[in-house]
Amino acid sequence: MIEVKNLCKSYGDKLAVDNISFEAHNGEILGFLGPNGAGKSTTMNILTGYLSSTSGEAYINGKEILEEPLLAKKEIGYLPEFPPLYLDMTVKEYLNFMYELKGCKIPKNTHLQEICELVKIEEVYNRLIKNLSKGYKQRVGLAQALVGNPNVLILDEPTVGLDPKQIIEIRTLIKKLGKNHTVILSSHILSEVQAVCDRIVIINNGKIIADDTADNLSNTLTADHKLVARIDGPREEVIKVISSIPGVVSVLADMQREKGVWEYNIEAVEGTDIRRELNKRLSARNWYIMGLRPSELTLEDIFLRLTMGESVDEFMNQKAESMDVKSLNSHGEAKKA
Repeated sequence: MIEVKNLCKSYGDKLAVDNISFEAHNGEILGFLGPNGAGKSTTMNILTGYLSSTSGEAYINGKEILEEPLLAKKEIGYLPEFPPLYLDMTVKEYLNFMYELKGCKIPKNTHLQEICELVKIEEVYNRLIKNLSKGYKQRVGLAQALVGNPNVLILDEPTVGLDPKQIIEIRTLIKKLGKNHTVILSSHILSEVQAVCDRIVIINNGKIIADDTADNLSNTLTADHKLVARIDGPREEVIKVISSIPGVVSVLADMQREKGVWEYNIEAVEGTDIRRELNKRLSARNWYIMGLRPSELTLEDIFLRLTMGESVDEFMNQKAESMDVKSLNSHGEAKKA
């Protein structure tokens, strides 16, 4: 539904968007992330037709945004970070105005009523927008994006300024909308992106440095030598025993998860697999491993690592190596250690 090919945008000598390509499919919620100045807002403005690109192409439901701007824009519902509201209008007047502005052909009263029920603004329908709370203004902004039932929704910080209950409601709504629309969601609340999005694109310095699901990114970047173990045994003695295993760098007891069972964060020298020795030493003392897993990265860890610590080449090399191993394993030609 959205296809970006070799997109570039220059401001004089500054290359804000550097030859990026990605796709977002129907029924998919795509998280679009990047630090300030990364090129994220520029890309979104190009997709909505607000800015022209220097080179490259952007298709909205098969319509190129520069070659067929009116047809492409009819496919888009856009909620910018600061919704374009006319504060001296009532909600009813504003949505009717947006309906006419978009040249919508759907039966008006029924269509606007369905939108108001969907975003839960029926009770403020006849109130002036300037008198509404920040949360309701955000909902009205989302309502205008839905006028005309566009195939593509581009949402920039849709939950900014909302209280926790409202955030949950908007997240639920976005998930519901994602079943029948293509959604691009930009947010600085990374837990929100992880909870809502099917796939994540991360942009930094004008380049796409990651394009995958949060789980796959975590699996690619998580080091095998960092483990989280849940162990039934005396805490201080368990720490001493694990610390004595060759290759172990550090052991930290997190918290007691159940009676007598603590969770331990274990880091070993990179490339060292301590699992067998760990099991051997604990079993010899009749201590039980109740759970053992890699220390997985959160989306926040991934974002910081890719935008601050991990170079693009390092990440892509890691990903390629991981895919090679998976491919070999699937054919039975090699086994991952």
